[in-house]
Amino acid sequence: GKRKIHYLFEDGKEMAEEYDVKTGQLVSRKWREKNTLGGSGKWQVEVGEPTSPLLGALESELIKESSSNPIFVRKDTLSSFQWRIRNLPYPKEVYSVSVEKEQRCCVIRTTNKKYYKKFSIPDLDRYQLPLDTAALSFTHANNTLIITYQKPKEILVAEEQLQKELKKIKAANNGDGDCKTQ
Repeated sequence: GKRKIHYLFEDGKEMAEEYDVKTGQLVSRKWREKNTLGGSGKWQVEVGEPTSPLLGALESELIKESSSNPIFVRKDTLSSFQWRIRNLPYPKEVYSVSVEKEQRCCVIRTTNKKYYKKFSIPDLDRYQLPLDTAALSFTHANNTLIITYQKPKEILVAEEQLQKELKKIKAANNGDGDCKTQ
């Protein structure tokens, strides 16, 4: 039910995207750069759930993050960028979400000073588009703060063109076979 696209850029960066086959919606986007020794670095998740570390890894045995900490995840829809922050139990009136145009980021504050978060929108940075306060909204339900930023026309058009191009591409292999490297 997912289609995976892998991009290699001239500057050494890699990007991997997963799309839902039925809806064409972006499920995940990850970036990776070469490290200083020329090897592949770790994947940085931009959209979707971060991959959980392998069970039995040394770090997970020694120190583990509290399960009640807020979890910040980006999940886009076809018409908007959306971020979900789980484990935030305060009522909606406590939250304030604003745009910092000079710093090109969005800021989440609480009046009780229990949560503060700055985050950028990399898609707008790639297209050099300004942030618009009117496009930003938020709601709170089930201990989750949901922040929505309506996608500008330029990004919607670019995504539509990308979907047309992706439909033309034939799959490298239709199974989940391993990549053969020598």
